[in-house]
Amino acid sequence: MEIKEAKGKLGILVVGVGGAVSSTFIAGTLAVRKGQGKPIGSITQLATIRLGKRNENRFPKIKDVVPLADLKDLEFGGWDIFPEDIYQAAMHAEVLKKEDLDKVKDELEAIRPFTGVFDQEYVKRLHGTHVKKGKTRWDLVEEVREDIRKFKEEKHCDRIVVMWAASTEVYIPMSEEHKGLSVFEKALKENNTAVISPSMCYAYAALAEGCPFIMGAPNLCVDIPAMWEFAAQKKVPICGKDYKTGQTMLKTVLAPMLKTRMLGLNGWFSTNIGNRDGEVLDDPGSFKTKEVSKLSVIDTILQPELYPDLYGDVYHKVRINYYPPRKDNKEGWDNIDLFGWLGYPMQLKVDFLCRDSILAAPLCLDLVLFADLAARCGFSGIQTWLSFYFKSPMHDFETIPEHDLFIQYSKLKNTLRTIIGEKTIDHME
Repeated sequence: MEIKEAKGKLGILVVGVGGAVSSTFIAGTLAVRKGQGKPIGSITQLATIRLGKRNENRFPKIKDVVPLADLKDLEFGGWDIFPEDIYQAAMHAEVLKKEDLDKVKDELEAIRPFTGVFDQEYVKRLHGTHVKKGKTRWDLVEEVREDIRKFKEEKHCDRIVVMWAASTEVYIPMSEEHKGLSVFEKALKENNTAVISPSMCYAYAALAEGCPFIMGAPNLCVDIPAMWEFAAQKKVPICGKDYKTGQTMLKTVLAPMLKTRMLGLNGWFSTNIGNRDGEVLDDPGSFKTKEVSKLSVIDTILQPELYPDLYGDVYHKVRINYYPPRKDNKEGWDNIDLFGWLGYPMQLKVDFLCRDSILAAPLCLDLVLFADLAARCGFSGIQTWLSFYFKSPMHDFETIPEHDLFIQYSKLKNTLRTIIGEKTIDHME
């Protein structure tokens, strides 16, 4: 496989660059490349990959054999609906301690956001003050494209990756305007705000500029035929959606365990408190978008249509509550009612006290590096090999998504093996 060299600078443009996830990701990456921290949680930086047969004992680090961009070549920027520089934003987020942020204070203060695309109807709980003035969705797309070109020129970047790390938008179903590129562009130009969300403006602009786009929220956005068509036309990779961090990450581990052992399931009740993301999700429209993403995991893994006796009548409920004292921290409770031999009931309970942005930051780093790698490999369209990182992996209408974390990880590593000319591994030896 011919892979373009990762030469020059790689620009990382983040939508919601002043948010908790983004500022934690950027500050952490800057600290790591200065030797001021370790990239815990990052597969690209820490994980090994087995090459060849097991008795060959070849387990190099991924970053040593896969031609990824070097951290020293990354340039950060992005958009936000609030004007603070990234040092101020990170201080406000209260995820990382001041002493850690001060190690990269100068670099963070130099990162100031472009004005953001904002529509109050799509995020009811936020009130943006640093927003674009375009009168139509098409005008806003053109403004975003100009931002990308300006950043690329001023920072002397050879390549750009665009990533969404902003809030969850209100739920919108797929409509006729989403089913083809021509009708989608018509809706953009006619300013059909009911079907064209702000995130779609960023995604379209990124693809138009030839930049890979990563959707980190459960928004419809690039998960529509119009965007698949545009990505194919522009030969650009896309991936999403909804970063898999806390509670859902556990579900993609525990649900395969139940299925592998052919244990039955009566109910799975999930609730979590804390985290500022919950403030946005207090709005029913935004919560609906997140709920659809979270609920899809268990059904897809357990395949109730194939195992009706085990999973044909599962009660699955998800609750998310904003609890200000926890700030960016989150506590997820899961009550799982299962049954075994002869139908005898059992219970499993999980209490996961996690830090959302601490779990999400290494995902962001991996995704931007892998998205850039995909582009240099000539990959385009939906990158299913990156499903490992998402709650609701994107897929076309003919494909059944894979949610099992371990199968997803195997697919990711086999893709990397293929890229570097090594044989894939099926564990048959």
